[in-house]
Amino acid sequence: MRTIQCVVVFACILGVTGCSKPSKKQIRGPKLQQLGSLNKCKEYSGLPVNWQKDAYAGMVKIPSGTFKIGNNNSYPEEKALYKSDRTIKEFWIDATEVTNAQFQSFVKATGYLTEAESQGEAAVFTPPKEQVAELAWWSLMKGANWRHPWGPDATRQILPNEPVRMITLKDAMAYADWLGRDLPTEEQWEYAAKGFSKERDISANLEHIDANVWEGQFPYQNENKDGFEDVAPVGCFPSNGFGLYDMIGNVWEYTSSPFTGTHDDHMGEQQLHTGHPQVFNSYTIKGGSFLCASNYCMRYRASARHSQEADLGISHVGFRTVKNIK
Repeated sequence: MRTIQCVVVFACILGVTGCSKPSKKQIRGPKLQQLGSLNKCKEYSGLPVNWQKDAYAGMVKIPSGTFKIGNNNSYPEEKALYKSDRTIKEFWIDATEVTNAQFQSFVKATGYLTEAESQGEAAVFTPPKEQVAELAWWSLMKGANWRHPWGPDATRQILPNEPVRMITLKDAMAYADWLGRDLPTEEQWEYAAKGFSKERDISANLEHIDANVWEGQFPYQNENKDGFEDVAPVGCFPSNGFGLYDMIGNVWEYTSSPFTGTHDDHMGEQQLHTGHPQVFNSYTIKGGSFLCASNYCMRYRASARHSQEADLGISHVGFRTVKNIK
C-alpha cells in the first residue's frame, strides 16, 4: 500500500510581505458572479456567467507588477534564497477554485476518467475523537474520488458549487488544457494571492481569520465558528485585492511548479525546470485548506507552500486555472 507524504510543521512567526502597486489598474474582464458572502455563495450554481461561451468566463485579469515572493520570517521553505523581488506579466486567473459543476462539464464533454477513479482509491481525511499519532487521520479509501470525496458509502453528497477535490496534477492539467488554459506557476499564484501593496500574510496572532480554516484543536476538535466543518462552497468569504476568492483556506491549490524540497532554488521560476517534468514526483501547492489550524499546519497565508504527490487524489487539494497572455 502506498504511503501519504507530509511534512511535520512547526510554530512560526509571520512577517509582512506584499506587492508593489502595479503601473496600471486592473482591467475589467468578463461579467463575474457576485460572491463574497454566505448567502451569495450558497446561491451560486458553480458555473461562471457565460460558461463555455466566453473563453475567459469566471476569470479576472491580473495586471503586471512586482512583488516580494516568500516570507523570511516564517517556515524555512518560504524564504527566497536569491532575489525576493519578482516581476510578473499580466495574466488571467479563475476568480474561484474550479468547482464540481465545472469539472463535471469537462467530464461530460470528454469522458475523462480521473486518476483516483482509475486507481480505485484516494486519501480521505477522517477526524478522530481524540488526539492521535501524526497522520493517523488520513486513510486510503477504496472508491473515494471526486464524485465521492468522503467515500462511496458516505451519506453526504458533493455540491456543484464546492471546489472539486481528489484531483491529481494530471487531472488538473487535463481540465486546464480542455479550456485552453494552464495551471498557475507558484510565482503567479502568490502574486495573485497577495494582491495590491496593502495585502500581506495573515498574522498568526489574529483571533479570527476570514477564510475556511480549522477552528479549534486539530485534528479532533473543530469548533465550526465559520459554519463549515469541511469544505465550503467557493466564494463564501470576501475576495482579496484582485477580486479573487478563497486564495486562503478551503482547499490547497496546485501550481505547475515542482517542489524539490526546502529552500527550492527555483521558488516558482518554472522555466528552470521546463523540459524535464518526468523527474518530479511532487509539486507545489499553495494557500492552505480547511484543515490548517493554529496548532497544526499554520499555512493559511499567501507565502505558504507545501509539497503534494502529483498522482495522489486527496480530500483537501483542488486547483484553479490561468490563461497566459502571449
